[in-house]
Amino acid sequence: MPRLIDLSHTLVDGMPGFPGDPELRIATQETIASTGYNLALLRTTTHQGTHVDAPFHFFDDGQAIDRISLDRFFGPAALIDLAPGGELPPGARLTEETFAPWREVFRPGARVIYRTGWSRRFGSPEFFQDCPSLTLDAARWIAGRGTGLLGMDTPTPSTDWLECHRALLGAGVLIVEALANLEQLPPRFTFIGFPLKIGGRDGSPIRAVALVEDS
Repeated sequence: MPRLIDLSHTLVDGMPGFPGDPELRIATQETIASTGYNLALLRTTTHQGTHVDAPFHFFDDGQAIDRISLDRFFGPAALIDLAPGGELPPGARLTEETFAPWREVFRPGARVIYRTGWSRRFGSPEFFQDCPSLTLDAARWIAGRGTGLLGMDTPTPSTDWLECHRALLGAGVLIVEALANLEQLPPRFTFIGFPLKIGGRDGSPIRAVALVEDS
């Protein structure tokens, strides 16, 4: 029987954003007592919580989030668990050699998710500090393999964020950041992570979900 695993973090008021970005604000706008219904006011960036980066995030002529085909966000995916049962140390460098045992999953159009264990720190400023990080060579290697989507449980693929984002997004690799509950996934599953249809913009929060077929 297929089952769903939630891969998304919960959005809560005051949650910190990427350094330099505003924090998330969720405020009560109306209540049952005031108007007969509850209504909240949400103030967020397009890159808060579990979210996807579109090429327009780093390229003015890059594809915007509402122009990307929906099938890019849905389909077979592979999990690479880099820290089974635990987490990688702060500042761990993820190189091409790190991913060598899983080389065969990096195929044209593939959806690849890697786990570092860093999601346990989500919701604190520490989440953004010294997270495991792709090297630029590794980002270029992943992009060069034609990978379609790269997801991770860190807030960014790399602390060398400008260069690595440009290497991946410039090659058309969609980047899904800040995933949760990856320790619950098998090596193969179906990834579902549709963005909001925000016209002409650079990314979107998503409700990422895994569809798992139990044997």
